[in-house]
Amino acid sequence: MAKAKTQFVCSECGWTTAKWLGQCRMCSAWGTLEQDVSEGEVPRAVVPKTPVKPAQPIGSIDIETARAVPSGVGELDRVLGGGIVPGAVILVAGEPGVGKSTLLLDVCAKMAARTTSGVLYVTGEESASQVRLRAERIGAIQDELYLAAETDIAKALGYIQQMKPALVVVDSVQTLASGDVDGSAGGVAQVRAVAGALIAEAKRTHTPVLLVGHVTKDGGIAGPRILEHLVDVVCQFEGDRHSRLRLIRCLKNRYGPTDEVGCFELGAAGIVELPDPSGLFLSGTDNLVPGTCVTVTLEGRRPMPLQIQALSAPGSGGNPRRTTSGLDHSRVSMALAVLQARLDVQLGTNDVYVSTVGGAKTTEPAIDLAVVMAVLSAATNRAITSGLVAIGEVGLTGEVRATVGVQQRLQEAARLGFTTAVVPFARSDELGKFPRMTILPVENIAQAVGACLPNN
Repeated sequence: MAKAKTQFVCSECGWTTAKWLGQCRMCSAWGTLEQDVSEGEVPRAVVPKTPVKPAQPIGSIDIETARAVPSGVGELDRVLGGGIVPGAVILVAGEPGVGKSTLLLDVCAKMAARTTSGVLYVTGEESASQVRLRAERIGAIQDELYLAAETDIAKALGYIQQMKPALVVVDSVQTLASGDVDGSAGGVAQVRAVAGALIAEAKRTHTPVLLVGHVTKDGGIAGPRILEHLVDVVCQFEGDRHSRLRLIRCLKNRYGPTDEVGCFELGAAGIVELPDPSGLFLSGTDNLVPGTCVTVTLEGRRPMPLQIQALSAPGSGGNPRRTTSGLDHSRVSMALAVLQARLDVQLGTNDVYVSTVGGAKTTEPAIDLAVVMAVLSAATNRAITSGLVAIGEVGLTGEVRATVGVQQRLQEAARLGFTTAVVPFARSDELGKFPRMTILPVENIAQAVGACLPNN
């Protein structure tokens, strides 16, 4: 018999070691190494076997089983590449309370309303009555939606084989356990066994499976790294606890793109998709106020307008404050330094506050020009020209550099009614024409000041 091999696996990042340690050497987490016993590998020759079914020509393979089926939630379908592929295993991860269960319960209700095969929702974290209360609150009561409060993977597979549903949701994969595997639920060995059993069943019966996954303190998906490799699609559900906005991103997708972003709004009635989230990131007032500038960011391939607000006030001490919200603090500090060095704007004794509207978060360099103009507008108490958007990266020399997706950003700005756009001079001749928008190419921030700020 093969000799058993003992190793210790980190439940946070999947790092393995031959002996137990208090701290993981890879992710520096404490107390996360768990024992994993497996049979030692014995080198042996692999005996070829006669295949039951011969290989098929690629042109004769049926592709109908691989076509995506719409889930009924347009923003989720956008991220997945058109819908849910039969037999696909999709992992949806996110922080506690961000709305993962609410979103998937809404998906189950919409799928159940369009199928006679039924939809199975396996809950291991809540009781069936608790899920029923949430379903009533968000209007997800359907006759073909079935609940099963179960933590045994064998019984969960029994439900799937008995019902043959059109969709299975497991909430969550860390709560299910197998009696044939040592360790507690959520451990490395258990997560690997549970995921493997669900994936094998999904591929055998062409039943799509949605798995809810927990995240670590650093925001990564909990459990062994092999879980992300086994599944077909990995989605990250993001959102600030104090904001209504929720974003779902695709980190891995075997059936579609990974650069799309879905927008949702979390309210008392549940998750509501936002095909046009522009209003969340722009202030509701039309009055010209110093210290504000609008730009257009790219979330994946989706352009989203964003308003930058800045405030400059005399400091009360010798060390002025630099406070940011929703922006990269280092890039804002760089913008302040460029303003002082290239335009002689004295901000050394002033407290400067820069934030975004609506709780949006972005770190892309294309917002640099809007940040510079917003801070300059606040420092000089002059309002930005009405109906203007500023797009471009600002270098340390004060130059305005080209950025990606300028054409898409301008199309979104024109759709929202903006009449003036300040863009980098580089490659500006390649931009299309917009009948109701004036495009002003600039080479440096000095030219941008003349375009954005009136002379009064």
